[in-house]
Amino acid sequence: MTPRIIVSYDDTDNDRDALALGRLLAVSGAELSLAYVRHQLGDGRDREALEQKQAEDLLAHGAQAIGAPDTPRHVIVHASTGQGLIDLAAREHADVVVFGSEYRTAPGAVVPGTSAQRMLRGGSTAVAIAPADLRSHPSVRVARVGILSDGDDAAGDTAQTLAGALGAQIGDSEAGVDLLVIGDGTPDGRLELSAAAEYAIEMASCPVLAVPRSAPVLFAEPALSGA
Repeated sequence: MTPRIIVSYDDTDNDRDALALGRLLAVSGAELSLAYVRHQLGDGRDREALEQKQAEDLLAHGAQAIGAPDTPRHVIVHASTGQGLIDLAAREHADVVVFGSEYRTAPGAVVPGTSAQRMLRGGSTAVAIAPADLRSHPSVRVARVGILSDGDDAAGDTAQTLAGALGAQIGDSEAGVDLLVIGDGTPDGRLELSAAAEYAIEMASCPVLAVPRSAPVLFAEPALSGA
């Protein structure tokens, strides 16, 4: 079964980076959808209808931007963007939630925002973070996928199947790779990154995908050993 990927999208530049990464990850045929979290209901029926329409239009613009106007879209009402996305991911059985980097992040750097950090600290869904300004490189190609893991197979299986789907190779180290899969320090079924993993994200200049232990994201059928 192909992965289900949700992109957190609010039509800002940083979330356009997330959209670019979501499109890249979906090249394997993964199910891609967009989500926007509203923080309160509008006062009165007319105001509520207007805010709902604005949110729907915002997501429709994102779907148009990737040339897939029929992309499924979710408008969520929740006081917390992070918790709203956690609830949505659970309800939709999502495998990955994709974020852009924090506002005003320097181009090429990866800085998880508040909502991404919330999911990285105890969430049960894999989290992908786009480097700032990825949107300016629509033809970016992943030739090497790196792995940072404490030995758990989930990160390795994720990286191997993603590399297969993208026509990429597995890199020998974290340096010089085009996408980094992290599985270091996470407890079973949850994300809780080690200090080394957090530092790797801080130093990254490529997209990062953090995977909970024992919960690989399979972008293609894993290769059989000896095949």
